[in-house]
Amino acid sequence: MGAKVIEGRMTAGADQGVVVFLIGMRINKFRSPRDWWPVARAMPRMLKELARDRSSGLISARVLVGGARLFYLVQYWESTEKLLAYAAARDGEHRPAWAAFNRRAREGGGGVGFWHETYAVPAGSYESIYVNMPEFGLGAVGGVVPVGRRGERAADRLAS
Repeated sequence: MGAKVIEGRMTAGADQGVVVFLIGMRINKFRSPRDWWPVARAMPRMLKELARDRSSGLISARVLVGGARLFYLVQYWESTEKLLAYAAARDGEHRPAWAAFNRRAREGGGGVGFWHETYAVPAGSYESIYVNMPEFGLGAVGGVVPVGRRGERAADRLAS
């Protein structure tokens, strides 16, 4: 949390398309760590693997907590092709983790829930504002610029 605060009203400097991938887990039964602990352990391994491979397509990832039961990541990817290639790679961390999760899910118990959503966002189809914030979200992906460069209002920034 020691990131430098940028004073004033800023907006994301990136102007290319981006893929936003949300992925998370929900602990349904705290007393069933056999269900949720392997899921919780898998994501850090995948993130380390992706960080080592600059060509993977992962631009940025941030872990968020949504209460005592919900944990998720917001990831920014260069393209859906790179995201899907990582998901399908036979020699990566994802495939075995996904196969193990599915085996445990078939066995029942329901101790953990899992979800993901993917948004392919074309250039010019997003806007942002950051007031007295460090680079964050899309601003951490492509840097930030003063709001005036892209328009003072959200409607202006979406139209540009």
